[in-house]
Order: sequence, then structure tokens, then C-alpha cells
Amino acid sequence: MAGALEIERLEVGYGAVRVLRGVSLSIAAGEFVALLGSSGCGKTTLLRAISGFVPVGAGRVLADGRDVTTAPPDKRDMAMVFQSYALWPHMTAAQNVGYGLKVRRRPRAEIDARVEEMLGLVRLDGLGPRRVTDLSGGQRQRVALARALAVRPRWLLLDEPLSNLDARVREEVRHEIKAIQQSLGITAIHVTHDREEAMTMADRIVILDAGEIAQAGPPEEVFNRPASAFVASFMGATNVVALTLAGSGRDVLVAGGRHNFPTRLAGRRGQVPEGEVVAHFRGAAAELVASDAQPGEDAVVLQGAISQVSYPGGIWRYAVAVGDSRYLVDSAQRREAGAAVGLRLPFDALHVFARASR
Repeated sequence: MAGALEIERLEVGYGAVRVLRGVSLSIAAGEFVALLGSSGCGKTTLLRAISGFVPVGAGRVLADGRDVTTAPPDKRDMAMVFQSYALWPHMTAAQNVGYGLKVRRRPRAEIDARVEEMLGLVRLDGLGPRRVTDLSGGQRQRVALARALAVRPRWLLLDEPLSNLDARVREEVRHEIKAIQQSLGITAIHVTHDREEAMTMADRIVILDAGEIAQAGPPEEVFNRPASAFVASFMGATNVVALTLAGSGRDVLVAGGRHNFPTRLAGRRGQVPEGEVVAHFRGAAAELVASDAQPGEDAVVLQGAISQVSYPGGIWRYAVAVGDSRYLVDSAQRREAGAAVGLRLPFDALHVFARASR
């Protein structure tokens, strides 16, 4: 199937500032890849380098084996959907969808048939004659998507196309884009800073940090097995506790500290680094227990006190102070602020990394 993309050691800079630092990535035909990262990490620059909108300092972009590194955007068989929609405000929805075909001088009958097909695909039947300025944000984004697909590109590039939509419409449109991508078998590259959006839409997530790939893999792999403390935090494991680990036969011993009991992690040696470490975890993985509860094997218990109580609906949410740190934990049981509690963390919920030297 046509649609494979190969990015080889890509370097891009703006003046003296290096934005991409030797990025290499292979994208299979028909794959949906999300480029995920915080602002300034290089994800949009990478997308624009692929599409030809920014020049490449070094490296190559290969589209189905063809070197398109220096080719203009209109010679790459790619279509872009922008965050700002980039629609012609004086045109109707149908005219916007057919614009690329008109520029390519396709016959009028072909344009009309293709426009009708694309409007139906994005669920805008009957809205072709309406000016885009009279459409909602979600409808405008569907018009932008239909326009991109009308020219039958091999690669669909999406530059944060849902960030201007409200939460309900954003969730609806993300599922529509994914369904259309799967039905057409088109290769898609989607830039987003929204973790949930990447998780629900992509076959593979590529996390960028400071112009380099921090980790790439299926959503469940990146979520459950982050390769670094940075990736763990970015994927929601923002709670961090410092521990000291030492090997003992096949086990790992967790040293007792000011806020935790000593414990043994049975059969875990070789699975985690030893010495001074940081353990990242998500609040949903923590369990409130009695302040004097023993951890047993394969768990760590932190000792703290409830500093804040709220009720978001269905469960109670507690801020638990452990030394200078504060962790948010949900529980079905009602507890009072100031109560001493234990915070039980199963080993399988911890992402453990060697503590960075200062």
C-alpha cells in the first residue's frame, strides 16, 4: 500500500536556534501517528518540514521511497488541515471543499461529484451552499478536513485541528477523523499537545522533547512503560517520590525513610535501578489506608495527612501531604481534613528511574 514515510536524521533550525536535532522516524502506510509534546518541543516544526513549509537544514524526507526533502508542498501529494481552519471566508462550504480540485483544473462534473462525496463523508450533507462564516466551529473544521481529502492525498497532515473546539465537539470530531482515516486507509500524522487526544486517535504516539524523540510506541506501551521520567510525567504520572533501593538476592529492598516504612519487593531485582531513585505514579493508582498500615510485599506505603477535601461527584478527592509533597488521591470513603493516613502504592503502578545527578 502506498503511503509510507521515512524521516532520516532531520535537522531544522530558525537562525542559530536548533529546533529539530537529528530526528529519525519511520511511518508505515495507513498508520495514524500522533506527534505529542509540550509547546516548543518541535512537533509542529517536524510536521511542517514533512509538508515542505519549512526548509530542512540536514537529513531527508522520503515519501514512498522518493526524496521530497526539497520538493515544494504541492508536489508531495500531502494535504494539511490547520488549527485555524484556513478557509476562504467569502466562499461557500462546497466552494472551499472543491478549491484544490479547481486549482488542478479538474472538470466541473468531477469537482461537483467529489465535493458532494466529501461533504457526505464528513456529515455535512445539505450544507454545501452555506457560507463557511455561517457554520459552527465543528462544521468549519469538517469543511477543512473535506477540502484536504478532496484531492485524494496519500498523506494527511493535521496541525492541532481540534484545539479551537469546545470539549464536546472536540471529542466527537476526533472520533470522526479516526473513522474516516481508517475507512480510506490514508496515512495520517497528527500534531497535538493533548494526551487523551493522542491516546484515542493514534496507532502510535511519538513524544518529542527539545527537538528529539523521547519515546515512540503504541499508546498502551508509552502509557504503561514510559522510557524516562520526562515521558512518565508527560503521560500523567506526575506524582514523584524519592526512594532508596538495594538488591538482596532476587528481591529489592526499599529502605525506610522519614515518610515510608521499609519493604521488600519480591523477585523484582533487575527490573528497577538500584540506589537513589525517583518513582513516578498516577493519583488513580494510589490507595488510602490506615496511617500505621504495613506495606507487605510489592508495595510502598507513604505516611502523610489529608490537607484538603473536595467532592467532584461520585467519589471524594483528597490532597495528601507527605513531607513537602502533596498528592491527589480519590476514594469512596469520607475522611476529614487533618486525618493521618497511609498512601499505598503497588509496585506495578510505579515507574522507577535512577535519580538524576545534580
